Amino acid sequence: MKEKQNRPYHHGDLRNAILDTAMEMMLEEDGWNFTLREVARRAGVSHSAPYKHFPDKTSLLGELALIGFDQAYERVHSAMQEGSATFRERFLRVAKVYLQFAQDHPALYRLMLGSGVVTEQTQGDPRAAATFELAVDMIEQGQREGVVRPHPVRGQAAACWAQLHGLTMLDLEGFLIPEKVGEKPVEAALNTLLEGLEE
Repeated sequence: MKEKQNRPYHHGDLRNAILDTAMEMMLEEDGWNFTLREVARRAGVSHSAPYKHFPDKTSLLGELALIGFDQAYERVHSAMQEGSATFRERFLRVAKVYLQFAQDHPALYRLMLGSGVVTEQTQGDPRAAATFELAVDMIEQGQREGVVRPHPVRGQAAACWAQLHGLTMLDLEGFLIPEKVGEKPVEAALNTLLEGLEE
């Protein structure tokens, strides 16, 4: 792995320099087997520098996961704001954006939701819940429009998230092959889910 020699950072930006470097390494390696010492060397700082902001590697990974949750939220929020559309159109657009985020950043997505490495750090953080709250808002809007069944909205949102996350992980692991699940399995699964939601 190519190291960045004498990576510049201004006083007060050390934390961001460490985070940026660790994120780059994770995306390049498709994982997080690096050490804090390797992150420091790649960032061009002393071996002890990361410990000024992160007491251990898990705390650094937890912040990377939260950054991932922020990025996912921004993508989903933007998709929800894209012009007027029916509930079904909004739902499918948001689901595809969510899936695309995971496809674009598989290591980051696995860290956020597939590894268990940082669950304790992220579980109670509102940043980790923000995208789910968007799903709640979208379903509530569908109920107000009279197109979504009037069931408890958080249960409906949890069912949507569970199925979408399952599809995402199956896709990342290469299990959604036509011979096993048919052509266009994501679209088929999402349409089945919608049939259960819609009036």
